[in-house]
This record gives sequence, structure tokens and C-alpha cells, in this order.
Amino acid sequence: MEVSFWKSTLLCAGMFGMMCACRAQAPIERRPVQQAPLPTLKLESRLVTVAVNAVDAQGAPVGGLEQKDFRLLEDGREQKIAFFDKESATPLSIVLAVDGSESVLRNERLEMQAAKKFVNTLLRPQDELDLMGFADDVTEFVAFTNDKKKIEAGLGQFQRGDATAVYNAIYLASQRLGETSQAGGRRRVLVLITDGGDTVHGVKYGQALEQAQRAGVMVYSLIVIPIYADAGRNTGGEHALIQMADDTGGKYFYVEDAKDLAPAFQKVSDDLRTQYVLGYYAPEKTPLSRPDGFRALKVQVTDPELAEKISLRYRSGYYASKQ
Repeated sequence: MEVSFWKSTLLCAGMFGMMCACRAQAPIERRPVQQAPLPTLKLESRLVTVAVNAVDAQGAPVGGLEQKDFRLLEDGREQKIAFFDKESATPLSIVLAVDGSESVLRNERLEMQAAKKFVNTLLRPQDELDLMGFADDVTEFVAFTNDKKKIEAGLGQFQRGDATAVYNAIYLASQRLGETSQAGGRRRVLVLITDGGDTVHGVKYGQALEQAQRAGVMVYSLIVIPIYADAGRNTGGEHALIQMADDTGGKYFYVEDAKDLAPAFQKVSDDLRTQYVLGYYAPEKTPLSRPDGFRALKVQVTDPELAEKISLRYRSGYYASKQ
């Protein structure tokens, strides 16, 4: 069985944090990760899809909503919903990116068992998954596939490292997801297992977030911590991952012990299975459009009484292609 590997070391220089050239090391049978300039989202059909989670006051998913129950706005202007799928049967493209630093891989056997269970539970025939690991650099162990045996084999190849290239991993995973088809309302998802501490001088937080938003990626962060009161916790890194999850329409979960990883994976699976997907054809230009092409999204429940009982979660916006 042939397994593709990617490795990349990304370096940033300049007082404004601009990206510099990427150097890739490519041992035999390994294919280097090529970092391209920040691409714009290609929307030839101009169809924009928005995954939405609806929950009640207790946080339980709200089912049974119809297209007429939603109102969608871009830059403050209401858009006609042209695509709707409830409690989502739409396909998934997922990158599972696992932090290989010593602070995270403390009980590797339990962690990999939980990851295997997640893959077997979540992956359907219409879905695909890419497996990456990151520590000092980023390695792709398995390219997008629906073959669970290949993914399980890839999970057995993880190696520990000293550093943690979190934002490099988010950037490169988002690039890979940006290459996948969005036909049929396909959703792009990054599931990240890390302690949140970025210790590599490479991609910055803002660049990683922008790349995720350009590719339409929902970031799910499984934040591994030793104990909540640990003085050595990187709370800044945790808060950054929480904010990224909020901005991309994903979610975050804390994991204190390896045995808690399986329940966290199940919550991610449940969250993806109870989404509504709305789609609309984006206007050529709006009065509030920013020069960089970012457009703000807002989704509302049309019934005022129902709106008081339901909370919605979705991405904050997207980057339109240049006109």
C-alpha cells in the first residue's frame, strides 16, 4: 500500500508578518507541501453554502426546521435561499490534524483508538478524509480517501516531536480542503487535536484564519489540557482556537484525559450530523464589500417567537473571488 507524505517548513519574515518563500524537504517517496500565495475562493457558479447549527436553551440540536424558517443576509442584504438541506446528508471533506508534540501525545494508544472509532463512525460512502500530523513541521500521512484501512494504517505512523506548528497545520490543511469539490453542498471540515500552543515561527494566527475562511473551512478544535488550573497552560493559544472555531462556524471542546477524546470525537460527529446547509447565489458586489473581498454573513430564524428559543451557529463570512 502506497502512502503519500507531505512535509513543509514555513518561515515568516518582515515587520508586518508577510509570508516569505517556503522551503520544502522531500526525502525519497515523500512529496513536499507547496505553499501557494493566499488564493481567493473560486465560485464559478457563485453559489455560497452556509452550514448552520440550531440549538435550544439547553444546547440540544433543534430538528424539523424548513427552508422557510431561515433568513440569510450578506453584508446586511437579504439573499434568496436557493439550496437547502436539513439535518445534513451533504457530503464531508475532512482533514484530521493531530498534534504530535510530547505535551499532547501522552497516551498514544488510547488517542489513536479514539481517532479510529471517530473515522469508522463518521465516514460515509460520500465522505472523504485526509490525515495530517504536525509537530516541528507538517506531514500528510494519508491523502483524501474513503478507505478506512488506509486511514487506520496512517494513524499508526505518527511520530512525536518537540515543537508545535499549529498555525502552519491550519493553513496547509485549509489549502488542501480548498482543492476539494463543493458539488452537492459538500462541507469542508478541519478537526484539530492540539494543546493550542504554537511554538514555531511560521504562519501567524491571522493568516491561518484567513486561509480557513477563504477555503470555507469549519474548524473544530479538540483542546488537550493537563488540568484546568495548570500554570503552564497556553491560555492565549486556547482562546485563539476558540475564536477561530467561532469565526468559521465550527466548535471547540476541552479534553483533559486521553479517555475523554472519544466522547469529544462523538460530539464533533453529532454536530456535523445535525447541521442545516443553506445556499444562495452571491451578488456581484455589495455596497459594504471590503477591498479584500470579505463579505459578512448573518442567518436568522424568521419566526420571532421561535427565534427567542433557538441559537444559531455559522461562519461569520467568506471571501468572494475578485471581480
